[in-house]
Amino acid sequence: MTTSKSMHHTEHKRIVIKLGGSMLERISDEFFTNFNEMRNEGNEIIIVHGGGPFINEALKENGIESKIDNGIRVTCEKSISIVKQVLIGDVNTSLVHQLNQNGIEAIGLNGFDGKLLECSILDEKRYGFVGDIQSVNKTMIEKLLAANIVPVITCIGSTNDGHSLNINADTVASFIALAIGADSLLLVTDTPGIKINSKIQQIVSPEQVANWIEDGDIYGGMIPKVNAAIACLDAGVPTVQVVDQYLTGTIIAYEGVLN
Repeated sequence: MTTSKSMHHTEHKRIVIKLGGSMLERISDEFFTNFNEMRNEGNEIIIVHGGGPFINEALKENGIESKIDNGIRVTCEKSISIVKQVLIGDVNTSLVHQLNQNGIEAIGLNGFDGKLLECSILDEKRYGFVGDIQSVNKTMIEKLLAANIVPVITCIGSTNDGHSLNINADTVASFIALAIGADSLLLVTDTPGIKINSKIQQIVSPEQVANWIEDGDIYGGMIPKVNAAIACLDAGVPTVQVVDQYLTGTIIAYEGVLN
């Protein structure tokens, strides 16, 4: 199975789908249709999500300035409680509800559930209450997949003594994918993959991506997306795909992986 329409792999796969906060504001019916098709083909799917726009709004309402440092949200003691409420209490429950309404049995999870994401503090002086993942409880995820339930994981981790920590959603998705031996990680964005000379590329290598960035063919908001994808590949995820809500787009992999 691949999300590229022109390819027709039929083997069952384990797939992690990362939904960015901006995508959660406007999930289309086609997303749920294609999601169901992937599961009906026997693929096991885990969802990881962020919630940036919702967090920004909540922080603004509480008079707290949003600050991003090196792609990481700086999370002070006051803001971590807001981030936790938004991600667990609002975004996660809403997404689980939408999945259930579309015939997908799903359950919401965060780092506290079954010690799913045990963390230490990444760099308190620089980032505040931001987590550095130390372990993933893959056993719990395996049990849910075996029961044909979709885990929907939000990016809140916990310390051993029970403190909440915010974690970058791309980081969580990568750790989850590695822990459960995922075949692919899908980064769902508002663009249908990597477009070069007005044409969406189906399969590309990190080397091609680097050249396109250097030549200016990849620019703007696509640069951090492809850099995150390559970081996941380097961490050990076999393939990473940059896709739209139709779950079609570009597969990024090192040469030889798809052969």
